[in-house]
Amino acid sequence: MTRLSFGRKLFLALDYAFLVGLAVLCLLPLINVLAISFSSSTAATANLVKFWPVDFNLKSYDYALSKPEFADAYWVSFKRILIGTPVNVVLTMLVAYALSKDDRQFRWRKIYSWAFIFTMLFNGGLIPWYITIKELGLIDTFWALVLPGAVPVFSVILLLNFFRGIPKEIEEAALIDGCGHWRIMWQIFLPLSAPAIATITLFSLVGHWNSWFDGLILMNKTEHYPLQSYLQTLVISFDLKIMNVKEAELLSQINNRTLKASQIFLAALPIMLTYPMLQKYFMKGIVMGSVKG
Repeated sequence: MTRLSFGRKLFLALDYAFLVGLAVLCLLPLINVLAISFSSSTAATANLVKFWPVDFNLKSYDYALSKPEFADAYWVSFKRILIGTPVNVVLTMLVAYALSKDDRQFRWRKIYSWAFIFTMLFNGGLIPWYITIKELGLIDTFWALVLPGAVPVFSVILLLNFFRGIPKEIEEAALIDGCGHWRIMWQIFLPLSAPAIATITLFSLVGHWNSWFDGLILMNKTEHYPLQSYLQTLVISFDLKIMNVKEAELLSQINNRTLKASQIFLAALPIMLTYPMLQKYFMKGIVMGSVKG
C-alpha cells in the first residue's frame, strides 16, 4: 500500500469536510420542515421550532390524512408515475437509439434531431397547447397527464450522447452475428446504459411527481387532481364550508405553517425513498473494458 503525502491527506480532509458541510446545509431545511410538521401551532407561529419539534403532536398529519381527497390525489400521482415513467423511458430509448446512428445508417437523422431540438427551444404557448389536448379529447382524463410530455427531449439528448459513447465495435460484432437493431438495443445497449437509464428514469419520476400546473389546467374535477395540484389548492385557501366537525376541530389545533410542513414532507417522502435505490446506478464505467484487443 502506498503512503499518502501530507498534502494529499490535507486535501482529502478538506474535501471531506466540504462535502459533509454541503450535505448538512442540504439536510437542515428538510429537518426544519419535519420539526415544524410535528410541532404545535403555537410554537410554529412563535418561530420557536428550529431542528427539534416543540410540543410534539401529529395533528397536522391527522388533518392531511383524514381527507379522502388526499388519498385520491396520492393514488393519481402514483398511477401517473407507474404509467408515465415507463412511457417516458421506453420512448426516450427508441428515439435516442435511432438518432444515435450516423448518416449512413439513418439518412434523415439531422432533420429529425433538429425537429426535436426545436420543440425544446420553442413552443406554441399555453393556449394552443390546451386547445390541442382538448381537441384530442384528453381534458379531465388521466392520459392528459401522461401523453403531452411522453417524449422528454432533454432526456433524449442525454441518452443519445450516452449511446454514441458506446464503442461501435460492440454493435458491429452483434450485426455480424446476425442480431437486428431491436435485439441490439434491448440486449446490448440497454444493459450497458444502466447509469443513463437510471438517470432519465429519476428525472421522469421526479418530474411526474412534482408536476402540478398541468393538473390544475387540464383537470375539471378535484378527484382527478394529482397530489401536487391538490396540495396547491389546499395551501392557497381553506374552504371552511365543506369541512365536517372533525376536520374543523383538527384545523383549530393547527395552523397553515404546520399543515404546509406536513404536506411538504408527505409529498417528498416517496422521492426520498426512491432516490437511494437508484443511486447505485449513477456510476459510469460499465462500458470500460467491454472491448478487448
